Amino acid sequence: MAIKAVVFDIGGVLEYTPRTGWMAKWEKRLGLPEGEISRVLLDSWRGGSIGTISLETVETDIRETLKLSPADFVSFMADLWEEYVGSLNVEMTEYFAGLHDRYQTAIISNSFVGAREREEELYHFGEMCDLIVYSHEVGTSKPDPRIFEICWTQLGIQPDEMVFVDDVEGHIQTARSLGIKGVIFKDNTQAIAEVEQLLKEATVERI
Repeated sequence: MAIKAVVFDIGGVLEYTPRTGWMAKWEKRLGLPEGEISRVLLDSWRGGSIGTISLETVETDIRETLKLSPADFVSFMADLWEEYVGSLNVEMTEYFAGLHDRYQTAIISNSFVGAREREEELYHFGEMCDLIVYSHEVGTSKPDPRIFEICWTQLGIQPDEMVFVDDVEGHIQTARSLGIKGVIFKDNTQAIAEVEQLLKEATVERI
């Protein structure tokens, strides 16, 4: 079966997103026990990741639950988004953008309300590909098979016509179970080589 689309994850693949320790910093600053911020904001984190609540609702919950001053709220959100968007993996992003000359390209990302606007402002992913499937916009997240189906349906292809790159083993396992050709991202050189091998094999089969 010919490959018609190559699909990438964002965090950990197109973006470097190491832990910055921002939450522990704020727990210390606010005199909270370790893990308390995640505990008290759990509903907002969950709702924001699948779009059941708006960014404004999340921000209100953060401000009121943690009793932040206006200045502290601005600093808190800046720290949150700094870790979320990380920094651009330039080599992988350039490779991904270059694939668009030969294939349909797309992104599947477990995301958070507000992610599209921030990532477009910084990295312009939407200009590089045909489709971005954000979990907060479609109401489900990896490894739910539905998010993969949304992607291949919108691209107008079959799952076995798609290559998917992600840094989470469980996401790749689900993709492969659906017939998608999955590549687990470990580093740039390895991932690019494996994608190119899959594309080469598919070209040979087609010929």
